[in-house]
Formats: sequence, structure tokens, C-alpha cells
Amino acid sequence: MMNRRQFFAATAATAAVSTLARSASAAMIGEKGTFEGRSNHVTSGSVQIVEIEDKYVVELGDDFSLDGGPDPRVGFGTDGTYDPDSHLGALLRLKGKQYYAVPKTKGISQYNEVYIWCEVASVPLGVAKLK
Repeated sequence: MMNRRQFFAATAATAAVSTLARSASAAMIGEKGTFEGRSNHVTSGSVQIVEIEDKYVVELGDDFSLDGGPDPRVGFGTDGTYDPDSHLGALLRLKGKQYYAVPKTKGISQYNEVYIWCEVASVPLGVAKLK
């Protein structure tokens, strides 16, 4: 569960990325996908990786939706396996467009999936294969 300090830090980071995405020219780098629900959850909508001012960002589309779940997180995986070290942040809203900055230290070329991951139960809530 996220404490108050973590929540405000995550909110500030998401707001900064969102502002940057609106004000800068964003270039899609080709990877995009559509979420499919997992673990008896309904997850849908689009996701894409964009480059904004030499930084990579995971953008959940306007059509993104998750039916709920405890402690959902955004991260990466490869060929059906979630990488716990790829954690990008807590999912802040169950619906709509959202941005998650990819740390410069994290290479994204090794991944081919974006996950909505339940940290508490260690199960995927949704997975999008990137193409």
C-alpha cells in the first residue's frame, strides 16, 4: 500500500511528465499495444512508448481502463514474465490518459510488454504486448 508521502511524490512526478508531454513535441518510437485483462480483471485500452525531449515515457491512452485491484503498478516484462525491477510507479487512476517516466538507467529495448501489476498479490492485472 502506498503511504501519503509516496502518493504525493508519484502525483508530482506524473504531473511533471504530463505537463512535459503536452508542452513538448512527443515522438512515438514505434512500440504500442493494447491491454488484455489478466487474473480475472478487466483491463483494456492502448499504450505506447513515446520519446519526449530525449526521455522515454509510457503513455496509457484515453481509452485505458482497469476494473480495480489492490496496489496496481505500471512496469515492463518480456514474453509473459513481469520484471519487478522495471517498476515505473503506482497506477494513479483507473481510467484515462496517464504518463509514466522511464528512468534513464532503465533500457526499454529488452522489454516487449507493459504490465499493470498487482504488487500485493504478485499477479498481472493487465498486459499489453508491444509491437
